[in-house]
Amino acid sequence: MEFLRPHRTVPVTSWTAQSRWDLSFLRVLILFFGLFLFGIGDAFVIQSNIGNGPWSVLAQGISRNLNISMGWSTFGISALVLLAWIPLREKPGFGTISNMVIIASAIEVGVLTIPLQTNYATGVVFALIGIGMVGTASALYITCGLGSGPRDGLMTGIHLRTGIRVGRVRLAIESSVFALGWILGGTVGLGTLLFAGLIGQSVAVALGVVSRLTSK
Repeated sequence: MEFLRPHRTVPVTSWTAQSRWDLSFLRVLILFFGLFLFGIGDAFVIQSNIGNGPWSVLAQGISRNLNISMGWSTFGISALVLLAWIPLREKPGFGTISNMVIIASAIEVGVLTIPLQTNYATGVVFALIGIGMVGTASALYITCGLGSGPRDGLMTGIHLRTGIRVGRVRLAIESSVFALGWILGGTVGLGTLLFAGLIGQSVAVALGVVSRLTSK
């Protein structure tokens, strides 16, 4: 169980970049794999049919109202959020752009290939699998150090410009996104609660595993 102990910080690995555009074959490969795994994990939660994470609730609500796919909806939201970086003076990195394209593409692939669950019990299993995948994926792409995703950049940008605590900024953003998505018809349920309650721990455990594997 010690191997699965959560990590409180982002570990420095052999593939961690020195800057947002410090590219190497291994680093980019790990980044792309992590982002694709993130999208597939998100698709598992979506296809669990018992409730999505806050941003997927919004993406699903928009996709249903505009009659577009989840992939395109996710990409559009990321692009709009990235525009919000401009007044916050946040600068994107290679990982930021990759995040927008690859996660949206992976969600598109996942939603089309992963069967939508109609049984509640298997839906719970799918949601838990998805949360585990998203946590693992987050640890991989975060440790690449090639720039935060659009949503994380929005959070840190608001924090730096206003002085409001990161946790409060994140809560305000996630709550607003969730509420808007719910109003637009996104799926909300047990999966939403599981995602909100477990995703932080999932990322922390995955970071701990990565740290212990790379320290040997």
